[in-house]
Amino acid sequence: MKGEQREPVPAENGELGVTFIGHSSFLIQIGGLNLLVDPVFANWLVVLRRLRRPGVSIRHLPPIDAVLLSHAHMDHLNRPSLRRIIRHTRRLTGKAPTVIVPWHVNDVVADLGFSSITSLAWWQSVQIGNVEFTLTPAKHWGARKMTDTHRGFGGFVIRSGAQSLYHSGDTAYFGGFHEIRERLAPQVALLPIGAYSPDSFRSVHTSPEDALRAFMDLDARTMIPMHYGTFCLSAEPIDEPLPRLLVAAEEAGLASQILPLAEGETKIFSQKDVPVEDAIAGR
Repeated sequence: MKGEQREPVPAENGELGVTFIGHSSFLIQIGGLNLLVDPVFANWLVVLRRLRRPGVSIRHLPPIDAVLLSHAHMDHLNRPSLRRIIRHTRRLTGKAPTVIVPWHVNDVVADLGFSSITSLAWWQSVQIGNVEFTLTPAKHWGARKMTDTHRGFGGFVIRSGAQSLYHSGDTAYFGGFHEIRERLAPQVALLPIGAYSPDSFRSVHTSPEDALRAFMDLDARTMIPMHYGTFCLSAEPIDEPLPRLLVAAEEAGLASQILPLAEGETKIFSQKDVPVEDAIAGR
């Protein structure tokens, strides 16, 4: 299996730390909290084999305060990984993390041992310490199996003071990116760029060019690509999405705002990376 593992770089007070674990999995350090979004550490998802190892091992994670799950698909909600994360945090702190999910996903995680479960609908928010979490719309679907189409799905905007980050979950391009910008104006956008071939897949996923268009709609400062290179989910070559994104960004004059992270790599955003107007407004 390709890829190296590293230890996350700790973020200091007032900083935003983003560590790419692989696929759509991230460690986020913000507002004094350690968060995991869609953490998948498994080597197999039923019949899908992982092609690149997780960039961080669970034993090197800090104690996790909250886990955010964008939807119930198995490449985003992996129950064995969640059990291991809970055990790891319990060993370090004596208590389990909380979990935040879209509506009707509670039952999928109810028996895993989280300290609490918060279920949100689109645009609903919850506060943990100094950090606010808002579930945002997406154009996707949330079924764990083919029959349970009642389950929710979405992305998250995470905000603490002047720092803000958006993890879209899985989504196709849609007009909702404009509304996310208008309501929440995230500065850092984690956007998916894989699983777009055949073209019909773009009804629920973004191509690299679609993701770049979403980034422009969001008017964020930095885009970190995700959802590529880890599992073979569709027909495009596994190494195609990132070069396509970089070419499109160069043509659009946005190359300096695209920040691909290697598995295990941490990017620290300091207060000086926050626009003055956002820092003054506390947003």
